[in-house]
Amino acid sequence: MSSARSEVNPLVTVVVPSFNQGRFLNDALTSIFEQNVPVEVFVMDGGSSDNSIDVIHKWSDRLAGWRSAKDDGQAAAINEGISLGKAPFVCWLNSDDWFLSNALSTLICALQANPDAPAVYGRAWNVIEHTGKRKPVWVEPFDEDRLALRCIISQPATLIRRSAWDAVGGVDNKLHMVMDYDLWWRLFKHVGALAFVDHYVAVNREHEATKTKTLRRRHYQEAISVVRKYHGSVPLKWWLAQPYAVWFKSIAR
Repeated sequence: MSSARSEVNPLVTVVVPSFNQGRFLNDALTSIFEQNVPVEVFVMDGGSSDNSIDVIHKWSDRLAGWRSAKDDGQAAAINEGISLGKAPFVCWLNSDDWFLSNALSTLICALQANPDAPAVYGRAWNVIEHTGKRKPVWVEPFDEDRLALRCIISQPATLIRRSAWDAVGGVDNKLHMVMDYDLWWRLFKHVGALAFVDHYVAVNREHEATKTKTLRRRHYQEAISVVRKYHGSVPLKWWLAQPYAVWFKSIAR
């Protein structure tokens, strides 16, 4: 682990998991350091062979720490990075996503206004890389039945209390596709309902290497297992949507 300067009293620990996404990483880091709150940032690179290390070196004097080595996957990297921090609020930003202006201050204010909430989340845009077109990510105010139908929370638009993160043990290292969906359920079941703030705070970048595009079948299988585990029953929607989505995405590619 290479360490550098860190904020003395950071409010937010931000972990950036990345692997061979150097073409996007600079945008993600720029968006973090343009936030108007003190942050400590850890880049957890999985041993990239592209220009990722060059990008990391560009920002190294502002990072709280970074490493580049083969790891046990995205979820393990996120847990590793969060454990290195000390800030009272935590989140991760995938290297192909980015924050909008004032995102973290908006989410911090929402957490302060909802002291019983383990986490808060806002709205996010989905941007298609090759066209630049954007559309809103499907986000709704928190409701268990709605969460059972689909993931109504956009991961890059979330901020979590470290106390709640520690209480549930972070993300599940065994999951590769829906570690965020699983986390929302565990935060809800063990701590309480997540709070929604009706502001756009982040952007999700959709490109050809996005896991939900390339591993659609595995994504649905993991999601269905999560819903069954925490909700008890799996809504019919999941069984109807899975074969259609897998087929449609395969011909779209």
